[in-house]
Amino acid sequence: MTEHKGMIAFAVFWMAIVGASNFGLVKLVEPALNEAFINKEEFWVWAAAAGFFGLSVTRGLGNFLQSVTMQMVGLRVIETMQNQMFRAFLEIEIRYLEQEGTAKQLSRFTSDTYFLRDAVTKVFTGAGRDVITLIFMIGAMFQLNWQLALFAFIFFPFSVMPIARIGRRLRKVSENTQAEFGQMTAVLDDSLKNARQVRAYSMQDYEAERGGKAFLTTYKLLVKAVRTRALSYPIMDSLAGFTLFTIIVLGGYQILNGQQTVGSFMAFFFAVFMAYQPMRSLAGLNNSLQEGLAGAKRIFEIIDHDPLIKNAPDARPMKPGKGTVALQNVFFRYDADKGVLDGVDIDIKAGETVALVGPSGAGKTTVLNLIPRFYDVTDGAVLIDGQDIRKATLESVMSGIALVSQEPALFNDTIRANIAYGRMGASQEEIEEAARNAAAHDFILSLPDGYDTMVGEQGLRLSGGQRQRIAIARAMLKNAPILLLDEATSALDAESERQVQEALARLMVGRTTIVIAHRLATIRKADRIFVMDKGKVIDVGPHDELVKRDGLYARLCRIQFQDDLTNEETQEA
Repeated sequence: MTEHKGMIAFAVFWMAIVGASNFGLVKLVEPALNEAFINKEEFWVWAAAAGFFGLSVTRGLGNFLQSVTMQMVGLRVIETMQNQMFRAFLEIEIRYLEQEGTAKQLSRFTSDTYFLRDAVTKVFTGAGRDVITLIFMIGAMFQLNWQLALFAFIFFPFSVMPIARIGRRLRKVSENTQAEFGQMTAVLDDSLKNARQVRAYSMQDYEAERGGKAFLTTYKLLVKAVRTRALSYPIMDSLAGFTLFTIIVLGGYQILNGQQTVGSFMAFFFAVFMAYQPMRSLAGLNNSLQEGLAGAKRIFEIIDHDPLIKNAPDARPMKPGKGTVALQNVFFRYDADKGVLDGVDIDIKAGETVALVGPSGAGKTTVLNLIPRFYDVTDGAVLIDGQDIRKATLESVMSGIALVSQEPALFNDTIRANIAYGRMGASQEEIEEAARNAAAHDFILSLPDGYDTMVGEQGLRLSGGQRQRIAIARAMLKNAPILLLDEATSALDAESERQVQEALARLMVGRTTIVIAHRLATIRKADRIFVMDKGKVIDVGPHDELVKRDGLYARLCRIQFQDDLTNEETQEA
């Protein structure tokens, strides 16, 4: 907030002007009635009229300036929090996002931020103005008639406890509502992302029912919040009615007994009305504040989250090396009861290509995830060029690694931006060279906007083979010494398959490559194959040698790669 102190001081100044203007309006009522209308003094007719006009204009200007200024401060605070939350998401461990789901996290940027923004802007624009106005009005009331002022406020404390109780209840309801917004967003995200499957299996009615249940739950919670929020109004209105009843009775007797004039009583009555509105606003503000606090709680759960994967206090940038990789007696567990890797030892030389092969659940993907520190080992160590990656900075570890996933991850941006992702300062010549090496340049030029073509969400405007070649071009441009490749299993036509394989072959040249292989051709090109089963490396060697041993690898070849073997035999014949 310190960076906004100038704007806050400016707004507080104009809040004080608004409060002083209200005070002046109240003070004008007494002479306007007594002198202008009862005593029929012409001077006071014009003076009161001019005073009311001038003070009203001043109050309006003050309200405008303080409102705009404080809303700007409030919105800037929200923007800062959004940046902090987004930064926290970018640094949070992958496992958290996988467990919690992205749709639920997106709701923190929508519903949670909405409630917090509403609360912050109302607090910043209304609280200061209303409190200052209330102070001026209380001062005016005590100055005009301290006995009536005491009676006017003697009942006020009775409203504090029920309003506070309403606020606590509203915060709990808001927490549940905002959590349900996350569930609802997850249902919508799930259905829309899988639109093809929904239609292919004629599941529109089922998905509509799922959505309907989520919408109904949200509706019920919102209705509960509306009812809870509205409870403060009858409390404040009843209190105001009783206060006015007391003031009229006591004030009337004072006028009848000659203790005060009609003008002074009406000025006091006007001050009460002027004080009631900020009091009512502050009661409503408490409701918005409680909803905002519920949103803030969920937002700060992310901002204050301490990432499990982070730089050690003594972490240093990794020294440049040739790209050797070693897993030394590595154990990994997602939780206490679920072991994934059990004493894995893998030693890979610089420039060597190794393939990880094994049945589903053997731990191949986990090995790939440990090398760039997407996860940390439970025990053992991962070394790059002899350096424990936990003792190096995360940025320096990732700077030496390029990743090509099984499903190419493209952003809803241009082809140029997708290739340059990771090297945003790359020149057009460098981008095109990477695209040529990935066999992507020709098809890119055939598109209407060339390298400026938008690829669509998840790259859906491109074919599977085109997406893979864009991902390969990105890895080419990064030019890291270590390549992690989870070979795509998606079916491609023969020509696309050939182009992708040729691009991968060029990408792997001179790099330490660790590949989860799904094609026999890739496996045969590997210098060594690590056969994994049940979280362990059970065999190591080149393809021909492993086949001769007739172990698990040979059985996998006969089962998983039967089509590849048949195709090869057909081509040889």
